[in-house]
Amino acid sequence: MKITTSGESHGKGLFAIIEGVPAGLKLDLEAINCALRLRQSGYGRGARQTIERDEAEILTGVRDLVTLGSPITVAVWNRDYENWKACMAPEGCDTALRQLTKVRPGHADLVGMVKFGQQDARNVLERASARETAVRVAVGEICRQLLGALGIEVAGYVKSVGEVEDEREYPFEALLARSEVLGMLGADLEARAIEKIEACRDRGDTLGGVCELRVRGLKSGFGSCMTYAEKLDARLAAALMSVQAVKGVEVGLGFEAAKRLGSEVHDEIYYDNARGYFRKTNRAGGVEGGMSNGEELVFRAAMKPIPTLMRALNTVDTATKKQATAAAERSDVCAIFACERVLESAVCAELASVVAERLGGDTLFEMQARYRELPQ
Repeated sequence: MKITTSGESHGKGLFAIIEGVPAGLKLDLEAINCALRLRQSGYGRGARQTIERDEAEILTGVRDLVTLGSPITVAVWNRDYENWKACMAPEGCDTALRQLTKVRPGHADLVGMVKFGQQDARNVLERASARETAVRVAVGEICRQLLGALGIEVAGYVKSVGEVEDEREYPFEALLARSEVLGMLGADLEARAIEKIEACRDRGDTLGGVCELRVRGLKSGFGSCMTYAEKLDARLAAALMSVQAVKGVEVGLGFEAAKRLGSEVHDEIYYDNARGYFRKTNRAGGVEGGMSNGEELVFRAAMKPIPTLMRALNTVDTATKKQATAAAERSDVCAIFACERVLESAVCAELASVVAERLGGDTLFEMQARYRELPQ
């Protein structure tokens, strides 16, 4: 499976082409649009979300909501483009309008300007913006529906916001009932997190957090120990790290494993006739030797605070080379709820690719039949 996205934050829209989705998958367009709405929500979001009303438009590869086996093209149009057309139109515009040279620390602005030989950071930030994740969510939801047709489920929740951390453990079903305010599972912790976000808003600051992602129903043997490029945990970690603002990923116990004895880390193996091989613990997070072992996959991703602060940081104006305060585009105070939705989509997209590579097949029926034949 191959996925390519394109588009700018304030351009005409965001687009994706997905190759390798089998024929015969019935798509639920409302579920895709529901995920897009959730990506725009969550406590701490900024003004841009009041302008856009994201909906996916499927342009190719689908007829009567059923995939044809040909490349699928998805578009998410930017309503705000009408307000930016004078300086963003690809057919011709005034590039001097809304020029940005007071580059933001922590953003792609300066490094991108140097790399691509630009004098205006807008030529970089428009693509580097997290707005790009809108179409990635649309793609991820298509991939989620493919995985769902095989009995594979993906879910997640917000484990921490700043220093407010949920240390409790939850069964997979509990994740499906997470709050739609911040995506947390404990009302007490969410109330404290909201207070933190409000304090940050008052200071003109921003806040990050940690999300936990789970996968249930994936059989053993996906990924490989034979080449590093095929390792399942490496591929999913890369997918999570590709999401804007993510600075760390861990699997299972993650960094905690480095603090424990081996006897406290490795999952002992058992067997019975009904279940086959199984483990009573899941400290490995469902991955051993770069391959799924049949247990739930457990990943966590750390999101840094958004680099656009209303209380601007010190920087340099690239036009004058003089000290300045960083530009303040419209910004979220905390986008951890949106990040969790995007991370789920990133997992769905990469996992669907891994599954399709192993199963092959031109139709959903073929993939389902081959998946049923695999050992647990």
